[in-house]
Amino acid sequence: MTARTARPLPRNGAPVPPQTPAVGAALAANDGPGALALYQQVKDFISRKIQDGSWPAGTRLPSEHALVAQFGMSRMTVNRALRELAGQGRVVRVPGVGSFVAEDKPQSTLLQIANLADDVHLRGHDYACKVLLVERVSASMETAALFGLRTGESVFRAVCVHLENGLPVQLEDRFVNPRVSPDFIHQDFSRQQPSEYLVRTAPYDEMEHVVDAVMPTAEQALQLAMPTAEPCLLLTRRTWMQGVPVTFARFLHPASRYRLGSRFRTDGNAR
Repeated sequence: MTARTARPLPRNGAPVPPQTPAVGAALAANDGPGALALYQQVKDFISRKIQDGSWPAGTRLPSEHALVAQFGMSRMTVNRALRELAGQGRVVRVPGVGSFVAEDKPQSTLLQIANLADDVHLRGHDYACKVLLVERVSASMETAALFGLRTGESVFRAVCVHLENGLPVQLEDRFVNPRVSPDFIHQDFSRQQPSEYLVRTAPYDEMEHVVDAVMPTAEQALQLAMPTAEPCLLLTRRTWMQGVPVTFARFLHPASRYRLGSRFRTDGNAR
């Protein structure tokens, strides 16, 4: 009996696509004046594999080194192709692990406070929350003004990373008014989301959402397992209960892994 070597599997069990040296030769021959840029040829090849279902969501792409050997191109050329595919949301690049065919981006509504864990579970995926800190801090001048407090008064702060199938999709940095939610600091947010707890114990009747496109800091990129050169979507949220500020939160999402959107009727009901 001839021994067979198993192909490596990524976390979700999808096989690594086989390498085909003939493809590299075919692309290398297409170098006439009207030929596509080399990086675009690599992009198109990978995109076709994704589009026709040869490489389904979660499939690990060949490494940059393997693609260089396969296509006979420079590593810089291959890197640009992968970088642009990641920017378009077709590929997810995890530093130190590899590049994977992206799932359809999860979408969060702009007009409601969605339960991220429920959304992840509805997609049949695993949700987890990594709590980085929950503490009492002295309010800066800016934070104090948001809550109608004096500078230096105590507020609660929580920082969490939310993960879908082990991949970070959201970095949450939240401040909470202790006068409205005095027990917030004692909660275990690895078991329930901060927003879930606040909606239940300090239900809002007014909310503000602002969305910005930003670049992550080096620390934020590390926490989200993403390149520092990739843009992010920043959702800033403020809520009030009977006119009293409850929370001020910033939610940072890698743009290639997340999208924001809403649909609403003129009767005011968002969905």
